[in-house]
Amino acid sequence: MSNMARFQARPFHTCRRYAAGVHQEPRIERSERPEYRGDFVGTPTLTYAPHKDDEPDPGEVVWTWVPYEEDHEQGKDRPVLIIGHHDDLLLALPLTSKDHDRDAAQEAGEGRFWIDIGTGDWDAQGRPSEARTDRILQLDPDTVRRIGGRLPKDRFDAVATQVIARATVEHQILTASESG
Repeated sequence: MSNMARFQARPFHTCRRYAAGVHQEPRIERSERPEYRGDFVGTPTLTYAPHKDDEPDPGEVVWTWVPYEEDHEQGKDRPVLIIGHHDDLLLALPLTSKDHDRDAAQEAGEGRFWIDIGTGDWDAQGRPSEARTDRILQLDPDTVRRIGGRLPKDRFDAVATQVIARATVEHQILTASESG
């Protein structure tokens, strides 16, 4: 059975396998990955609706393959926070355990903005995480490898506020450049 066949055959409740100590998933080769449809552009409709089921829902942190911003053909497996839907796709923000408070000015200069979301079940080592609020991924729900945890509503609301603020600024910049 190919890696992709194993990947597609795995139900969303693979988080149980993770809890049982099975951390390594098969590597998904480039030719077997679904085509990435590009980052979301615009102001998303954000929803907080986690459910105790095996489906990825807004408000949950899940693990999936995330393409690099500069080359969508390459990427890595990482946690993302699902923030809503667009058509048949999930909208999600990349997460990191790197502390960007120390290099916030440099990150902002590169157009990258982060918000602390704290710790959760998605990180086995219990490290604090940050969500990137200026890059909204569009993900096929079938690419979700496992559900890692649920973000508390108050933290989700703080993330949502920053995502909407960033989208508003981006829209104003785009509008000004088109009319100028």
